[in-house]
Amino acid sequence: MNQCQARAVILAAGTSSRVGKQKLLMEFRGRPLIEFAIAAAQRWNPIVVAGDQVERYLAGRADVVPVANDRPERGMSHSLALANRFVPSDVAMIVLLGDKPLVSQMLIETICNAAGTADVVYPVRDGAPGHPVWLSTRARGCIEALPLGDTLRLLRAHPDLTRQAVKTQDSGATFDVDTLGEFE
Repeated sequence: MNQCQARAVILAAGTSSRVGKQKLLMEFRGRPLIEFAIAAAQRWNPIVVAGDQVERYLAGRADVVPVANDRPERGMSHSLALANRFVPSDVAMIVLLGDKPLVSQMLIETICNAAGTADVVYPVRDGAPGHPVWLSTRARGCIEALPLGDTLRLLRAHPDLTRQAVKTQDSGATFDVDTLGEFE
């Protein structure tokens, strides 16, 4: 692993309904969108929880471990649960989203380094929470109880978990690509 002692998890099983086709395989600044998250997370031995098309795209690669999500309609919490079952329980996770191409290695390091004793650590830019999100082993114990379809926000607000919001001006924390216009 690395100094941060976490495993990177890239959630990439969304259906891209607003775009109309698998956006993570569409070109953004000259390469498939998913490649940005993979490149940023390399130091953390990334796994990618992927739907069918992205899983096929990643097949045979040595720089990531694909984890199949054959039920992407169950939402982000289902993908997170699949990752949680894959990563050894004594390892923290740093969770990225595949549609956030401006998340950098530096931003990941900043969040990891801020973890300390917090269970959940995340960046906040202009008052909006963002990604990546650090989940301690304790926070990971709450993943299986998340309702289907939900996001990481319930872990950020969980009353039994400690949290650390890290203020940043890094646009990578909140910028994502959800529409065809955002590709431009």
